[in-house]
Amino acid sequence: MAILMDAIPQITTLAWYTTLVPLLVVLGVTAIKDLVDDVADILLLSSSEPNSLCYVETAELDGVEVIRLGQSYFINWDLQMYYPEKDTPAKARTTTLNEQLGQIHYIFSDKTGTLTQNIMTFKKCCINGQIYGDHRDASQNSHSKIEPVDFSWNMYSDGKLVFYDHYLIEQIQSGKEPEVRQFFFLLAVCHTVMVDRLDGQLNYQAASPDEGALVSAARNFGFAFLTRTQNTITISELGTERTYNVLAILDFNSDRKRMSIIVRTPEGNIRLYCKGADTVIYERLHRMNPMKQETQDALDIFASETLRTLCLCYKEIEEKEYEEWNKKFMAASIASTNRDEALDKVYEEIEKDLILLGATAIEDKLQDGVPETISKLAKADIKIWVLTGDKKETAENIGFACELLTEDTTICYGEDISALLHTRMENQRNRSGVYAKFVPQVHEPFFPPGGNRALIITGSWLNEILLEKKTKRSKILKLKFPRTEEERRMRTQSKRRLEAKKEQQQQNFVDLACECSAVICCRVTPKQKAMVVDLVKRYKKAITLAIGDGANDVNMIKTAHIGVGISGQEGMQAVMSSDYSFAQFRYLQRLLLVHGRWSYIRMCKFLRYFFYKNFAFTLVHFWYSFFNGYSAQTAYEDWFITLYNVLYSSLPVLLMGLLDQDVSDKLSLRFPGLYVDGEAPSDYQSFAVTIASALIITVNFQIGLDTSYWTFIQKHRKQLKGEEQWKRRQNVFRRGVSRRRSAYAFSHQRGYADLISSGRSIRKKRYPLDAVIADGTAEYRRTMES
Repeated sequence: MAILMDAIPQITTLAWYTTLVPLLVVLGVTAIKDLVDDVADILLLSSSEPNSLCYVETAELDGVEVIRLGQSYFINWDLQMYYPEKDTPAKARTTTLNEQLGQIHYIFSDKTGTLTQNIMTFKKCCINGQIYGDHRDASQNSHSKIEPVDFSWNMYSDGKLVFYDHYLIEQIQSGKEPEVRQFFFLLAVCHTVMVDRLDGQLNYQAASPDEGALVSAARNFGFAFLTRTQNTITISELGTERTYNVLAILDFNSDRKRMSIIVRTPEGNIRLYCKGADTVIYERLHRMNPMKQETQDALDIFASETLRTLCLCYKEIEEKEYEEWNKKFMAASIASTNRDEALDKVYEEIEKDLILLGATAIEDKLQDGVPETISKLAKADIKIWVLTGDKKETAENIGFACELLTEDTTICYGEDISALLHTRMENQRNRSGVYAKFVPQVHEPFFPPGGNRALIITGSWLNEILLEKKTKRSKILKLKFPRTEEERRMRTQSKRRLEAKKEQQQQNFVDLACECSAVICCRVTPKQKAMVVDLVKRYKKAITLAIGDGANDVNMIKTAHIGVGISGQEGMQAVMSSDYSFAQFRYLQRLLLVHGRWSYIRMCKFLRYFFYKNFAFTLVHFWYSFFNGYSAQTAYEDWFITLYNVLYSSLPVLLMGLLDQDVSDKLSLRFPGLYVDGEAPSDYQSFAVTIASALIITVNFQIGLDTSYWTFIQKHRKQLKGEEQWKRRQNVFRRGVSRRRSAYAFSHQRGYADLISSGRSIRKKRYPLDAVIADGTAEYRRTMES
């Protein structure tokens, strides 16, 4: 600019602005024109690119993404999916899966915190074979109407527990049965809850709602957890504070399904307290447990009432036994490799020969609207699988409570269908002979058509039937000698056969389970949840959705095509790993039946209109090329080409992709059959498939026409040439024909007449040697004489 200002006085005598302003105007107009030309070129070239609409390319955005973004905002702004009690709106955490919400086939749901409120309430317990929790007075007389227990005698009571069995309070205060007090002491000491005091009140922070409910129950019944340090824990036992030394904490995990703590009492005794699932606790009990059967009967009663159960037990440990075990425990704790496996092995050594104390029963109520939601999703032909860690009886009763199971449902258990799977495997093995590839595969149903069936299986049965049982490592030292090639080949073939058998067994299980309208998997670990989802994805090729609320559901949520997290009582792990989140399970029906269906239909219409308007625009150029001699002359004005996709045809398709509704949201919820996996807009899909297929065939046929060298044609030509070389030439001379033409007339080259006449090609005659010498001597003499 400075150079230009210095050069202006040398060019003209006028004022500087009279020259600079017109120059800047000309430069600006030129730049705008170049920009418009570049944009026009981009738009013209991108008019046949499906995922780069011209009006969106100008704004550096993709047309599909703009529509998806708008649909995601509609989900976020939906007030009917807003939960006012916790001020939690629905949240679309991704913008690329909205249309897949209208194509869901299978839903995999957790139970606790997803179908239920995850607000645990201590309801009943079984101590020493006696069930407590009914409406009884202190004299053990039952009453239909009775006042709840008054816990005012306990200074640490929180006043939130509602309990009607006065006889249990009498047993605690009298101390006639030591097992009753020891039962609640175990609840107060065996946990990982943290405590702090706010305004003189105890505030518990638990890793799970179950653990918090049990510690709070022990607090209300007189055994309050007060404080803990790294090596001690302080308990108030009916008003008396006692501090216990914590020797070891054997933490809970999804494989162990139990937790233990080893403490030393003020009197110097060492005890182990353990709580866990009944399946793992009963395997580790001492053979002499007189109340084992009574407790099992109580567990069955609790499960029939949809209560969550937990078994409690303890063990006296000798000082010498603890010292020996502690050495192994310390060595495993500092192991640099396979530390978790080493700790589990050490835990197994001490957690045996346990004495059963009893069992707890906690109530977890269903969320509002769960039965209605499951019923509507079932009418939309969406199959729901419930994956839970609860007992089989509890899961079954929850299934009836949420109307996943009805009185007309035929329930099949894992043990019942094992024979079906075994028979199918035998039939497939018999058919897999030499002629297996010539026999067409026919899908044979496991059940006769008709009827409503449900499948209830356990995690242990699932591992067994899917050949997923863990193999223990052999303790014998195996020396690795070099194997022969034959041994390697046999081992490889054996592995392949086992893998093929495992894959076939898994596919048979998926086929059988998918014939049922509902599947309930109980006593499953987080790893098994993800495995079940992966099996359905792999063998059914269907769009799946997983919904959960806790950290144990993260694997399942990530494995499914679409993950939905519920922001509940177990933190935000599931929400952070999900694609969509909200606060209640009932909002799932609106997410799928309304937003999912709308998004799917809008996207289908958008793609159909996209093909139409761009082909209409492009085919005019194609047809016009026949009349302009393929000179690339455009049929439109430059500004029309620029504004066609940017202005003239952008707003309608954008509004249709964002706001179109074939039916209202109320009708979508009232008639779930409209969902049916996107079958309503199937004509749009068929149109897109037809156009795409025709386009592929046309362009490939054209390139075939333009190709000059085809391998099979050239090979055929070479064969023909070879045959021509060996073919005998036909004799052109025929007797009786007067007109003959000499082959001499068809010579293609000139003759040698010129060379012969000029003598250039004729070699001179060679003379004898003596004549040459005589001629040379005579010539020499003549030279000397002259």
